[in-house]
Amino acid sequence: MRERDKVSADEEAGDAGVGDDEPDWDEACRREEAIRDLLRRHPQRLTHAAVDDVAGQLGMSRASLYRLIRRFRAGGTVTALMPSPEGRPKGLRLLDAKREAVIRQALNEFYLKPTKPSFARLAHEVRTRCHQQGLQPPNWRTIKQRLTEIDLRTRARRRGDAAVLKATEATPGRYTAARPLEVVQIDHTKVDVIVVDEETGKPGGRPWLTLAMDVFTRMVTGFYLTMDAPSRLSISLCLLHATYDKSAWLRERDIDAAWPIAGLPEALHADNGADFRSRAFVRACRDAGIKTIWRKPGTPHYGGHIERLIGTQMGALHLLPGTTFSGPEERAGYDSGGEARLTLRELERFIAWEIAGRYHQVVHSALRRPPVAVWREHEGATPLRLPADRMAFWVSFLPEQERTLRPDGIHLHGLRYWSPALAADVGRQSDKLLVKYDPRDLSRVFVRRPTGAFVEARYSDLTLPSITLAEARAASRALHAKGRREVDTRTLVRTAMAQRAIVEDATKRDRPARRTGANPADSADNTLGSLRGVDSRVPVASVEDQT
Repeated sequence: MRERDKVSADEEAGDAGVGDDEPDWDEACRREEAIRDLLRRHPQRLTHAAVDDVAGQLGMSRASLYRLIRRFRAGGTVTALMPSPEGRPKGLRLLDAKREAVIRQALNEFYLKPTKPSFARLAHEVRTRCHQQGLQPPNWRTIKQRLTEIDLRTRARRRGDAAVLKATEATPGRYTAARPLEVVQIDHTKVDVIVVDEETGKPGGRPWLTLAMDVFTRMVTGFYLTMDAPSRLSISLCLLHATYDKSAWLRERDIDAAWPIAGLPEALHADNGADFRSRAFVRACRDAGIKTIWRKPGTPHYGGHIERLIGTQMGALHLLPGTTFSGPEERAGYDSGGEARLTLRELERFIAWEIAGRYHQVVHSALRRPPVAVWREHEGATPLRLPADRMAFWVSFLPEQERTLRPDGIHLHGLRYWSPALAADVGRQSDKLLVKYDPRDLSRVFVRRPTGAFVEARYSDLTLPSITLAEARAASRALHAKGRREVDTRTLVRTAMAQRAIVEDATKRDRPARRTGANPADSADNTLGSLRGVDSRVPVASVEDQT
């Protein structure tokens, strides 16, 4: 079916049922013409004779016509003059007050609970309460009517029905931008692919992907792939990739595709994760002139751009060996770990090709154009804003700890760091210093001096190789475990018991001496025993002379 034919068919389908109220609509139009003419002829004041004349034309009483005139003056529309539906007025209740109270109490105390009792249980509860009070139980239709009068979202909230709450929540808002890099959305996701270790070839788990996307052009501004859980470091490395020119990065990975977008965003739009909400992250963004905007809790549609991008990327990765798909149901016995073949580095190249060589080049459903074409169109008019100091920009996002500057340097993660620039602060700084570190490379840290400037401090032992924070923690755990294995628990217990006996014996022996006021030194032969010469107050030679 052609597009135009399809639209016509949709319009016809949408008009189905419109003629059901045609008689009422025609009557309302007839009333509107008569009343409008009446008001035109008598703009100041209506006379009874004129009203009676029009009422006769319309086949109604004078009072009914006056009511219609008031409705028309208030609304001014034909719809306001539609004939009222026949039957009982809406909201009319014929049940007595006592049974109304029983239904209301049963709804509040029994039905609107997280246990989610069924309507049949509610009807039974109402009947039981009515019998207990000597009342005639109402019909189940009456109970159903009282239930439906309660707002659907109120019912869902009281009963803890998340599915109904989600289905009834209006989501009219969405994030838009008027120019490139005005708003960049960023988010993390666990990749649906298991990677293998480069050396052993064994499965190493699923990595994490941090993606940043420009809302206006839908261009991916940058990404970062790591085996570590999401953190400020992931964000900073993703932003570094997003901000600077990617030509050298692409060449290093033999990727022959253009990725032209670069520059600091005006605003960064993220969810409410702890890494995005941290004070250090907010300050780092503000210091670089980036406004931080957080998604309202429970409003995933405001992050729909990046969410759809993540879904698109995961769909492409589901074709790779070692994919975990979207869940156990889709795997259906597929051995993801056994089929895994790609290393982390190879997966990074694959994702880069998918973004630069495919996603940017195909027509986007919302833009009706390729994202790279939209960027090229506005590239000349978009000012390239870069951090004044690349190192300072990167360091500002690194994790941090406070440490005391000791004479031998900074101690962090069981390692010692030193820089000649710190020599001037030794012994002169009582407050702890802020130390920034890169969990991927612990061979150096960045220490903020009292002047506010950061200096790079390296291992005190320059012969040590670079290790990661994960390796340092694993080594620390291994050392502690080895130390615990070398401990003789039986000896420890025997020692504690022997020490306890010594204290108890000494306590019992000293009590009589304290009561008589005797000096323990007066009875040297009794108190020294086999410990003669051990007490430093009595030299060995002197004791032998006395004996």
